[in-house]
Formats: sequence, structure tokens, C-alpha cells
Amino acid sequence: MSAVYAWLRRRPLLVDGVLAFVLGLAGVGAMVAQPWPRLLTTALIVVPVVFRRRSPMAAFAVAAVGGATQVIFTRAGPSPSDVAILVLLYTAAAYRPRRESVTALVICLAGSAVAVISWATLARLGILERLFFGAVMLDGSSLIAWVLGDSMRYRRAYYVSLEDRAARLEAERDAQAQVAVAAERARIARELHDVVAHNVSVMVVQADGAGYVLRSDPERAAAAIAAVSRTGRQALTEMRRLLGVLRAGQQGAALAPVPGLDQLRELIDQARTAGLSVSFILQGVPRELSEGAELAAYRVVQESLTNTRKHGGPAAAAAVTLRYEPDGLVVQVTDDGLGASAEADGAGHGLTGMRERIGMYGGTVQAGPLPAGGYQVVARLPCPQQPSDPAPRQPAAAAAAADRLAAPLRQIGGAA
Repeated sequence: MSAVYAWLRRRPLLVDGVLAFVLGLAGVGAMVAQPWPRLLTTALIVVPVVFRRRSPMAAFAVAAVGGATQVIFTRAGPSPSDVAILVLLYTAAAYRPRRESVTALVICLAGSAVAVISWATLARLGILERLFFGAVMLDGSSLIAWVLGDSMRYRRAYYVSLEDRAARLEAERDAQAQVAVAAERARIARELHDVVAHNVSVMVVQADGAGYVLRSDPERAAAAIAAVSRTGRQALTEMRRLLGVLRAGQQGAALAPVPGLDQLRELIDQARTAGLSVSFILQGVPRELSEGAELAAYRVVQESLTNTRKHGGPAAAAAVTLRYEPDGLVVQVTDDGLGASAEADGAGHGLTGMRERIGMYGGTVQAGPLPAGGYQVVARLPCPQQPSDPAPRQPAAAAAAADRLAAPLRQIGGAA
């Protein structure tokens, strides 16, 4: 049945032609009783039905002229073919704006009133019969046809708006998907840069050192080669973690270990093993940060030490400071090297990655060369103290959390 309906929808001219033919057959009896001018008026009323979808108002105008001719020159009353005028009124209301269809409705009502007066006088009908014939049979039919057509127009406009809205939502969904893909690619680029650049720079320094002392000090060369091996394994572990996140999605990301501030000791020890002199200062009482904020702070220190090794020169030394202030955490990394820009690496993922990571948590990053030489990176992460945290008498749970965070950080300072 749906296939037949679809076939008919593709051929509106055929459907309207059949409808006009049926309406013409309905008026054959009236035409036989009064061939002239019934034949002309019926043709003027029925034939426009064939073209009602192409030109609704023009078809209605032609039928209105035929109806007026019928009222003026025909004295035998209405014909069944006059239903075509109601069909055309419905079409005008369904396909044209309301201001045009209302004009057609007014013409129909006025024509109905004139027809009632003319035909009722000829038929010698009483007042009640005239009111029934005019109000119910003619004006009522016109109003019903117009209301049905206007409802169809409103429904069609509603469906069009739904389709347009669906199209816009689909376009927005595609745009959001593209934005999400771009953001994910940027995140992957930052992760790859942080993992690869740091570990590879350590391996390069250790390999160069091993090659330099290979003949003069085999023990130191062996230690450097062992450090290269350890760093390579660590890089592979982090790469596998990153690839696991990409394969498993967010669930895998939640299960994977994420570096935090309590792992700064391993990071600084690794930098010291690579030959970089690093000092560490912890100021204030450590507080719990979110996992993402700790990762961002960790990456700032990691990237800054990597840039010091790459651009600071062989004699450069770095100082890492974690300062817990009342309104947040300040991560400061200063070196006394050559002061090269942190954006000198490749496509500039270093400083850009820092700012994006810290910016995600409402923080800021300031980086640049110092007037006296060297380079400094200062990152600020908002982490307001709770009213119960900074008091001299901390609750037991808060004190235990602070000791757990501070213990590995103090060990870093002690190892300096």
C-alpha cells in the first residue's frame, strides 16, 4: 500500500486529472438538463482542479469566475460539480500563505451569499430554508474546506521545521564530532610530546656520556647504558599506557596509572642521573589536588626540565619549587642556562601544551628568559584552601593526607 501511495505522490497531475474527471461526471445530470451555459460553467469550475497544485490561486480564480457565471446565467440551482470550488479553496489554504487563502475564503462566502439569495428566490424558499441552505450547505462547507486546508499547511510547515531542525542538529553533531576529534588529536600530541621528548632527551644525554667515557671509565659507561635501558623501558611503559587509553577509551583511561606530584622524586632523580643538577624546594602545607591537576603540574616540571637539558647547555642547573599558597599551587622551574625559548622545540608543543593543560583547570602559565640569564616557567593552579584546612590544628584526616603528600616531596629535597 505504501508503494502505491508513493507512486501516486510522484504523479500529482495524474491524481488531480482523475479527480477533475470524477467531479465532471458528477455534473453530467445538470448539464443534460441545461446544456447551455452549464457546459461552460462546469468546465470553468472543474478543469482548474487539474492544475490546482501548480497554481492554487490562479486555479481558484478561474473556478470563481465559473461559479459567478453559473449564479448569474443558470437558474436551475447548484450542481454537484460545484464541489470543485471547495477542493480549490482547500488547495489555496493548504499551499498558499494565509493572507491569500483568507481572500479566497471571503470570495467563497460572498459568492455563497449571492447564490443563496438568487437561487432561494427562484425556488421560493422561506427564511428558515434560506438560512439553512446558505449557512450550512454553502458557507459551512466553505469554512470547513478552508480550515482543513489551513491545518494541512500548518502541519506541512511543522514537518518542514522538524526536518530543518533535524538537519541542523545533525550538522551540529558532525561539527561537535570534528571538534572532539581535533581536541583528542591535540591531547594525543601533547601526551606523545611529553612522553617521547622527555625520555628520549634523557636517553640521548646518557648515550652521549657513555660514548665519551666508554674507554676511559667503563664502569661509568655501563651505568649510563643501564640508565638508557631504564629510561627506554619507562618510555615504552608510558607509550603502552597511552595506547591503552586510545584503544580502551575513557574506561581504560580511568584504570591507567597517571603521574602525579608524588612521582616527582622519580622524575627529578632521572634528570639528575642524566647529569642535570636539580634542586627542589617545598613551601607551604601540601593539599590534595584532582588527578588531572596533579598531572598538569607534573607535566610542567617534566617539560621544563626537558627544555633545560635541550636548550640550557651542558653546565645548566635547574631549581624546582612547589609553593602552596592560600588560593592555589605555584609550580616554578628556573634554570641558569642559555635561556632558549621553550617554544623552540618542533611545532611548539612544549609551552603550548603547558598552557593548555593548566588552562583546563583555570590556571595560568608565564614563561620567558630572565634578565640575568636563564629561563623561568611559573604555573599557577587554583586550589583554594577550605576553611578547615589551613588552621594550626588540622583534623586527623587532613593531617594524614598532608603527610602522605609531603613525604615523597621532602625526600626529593633531602636527596638534593
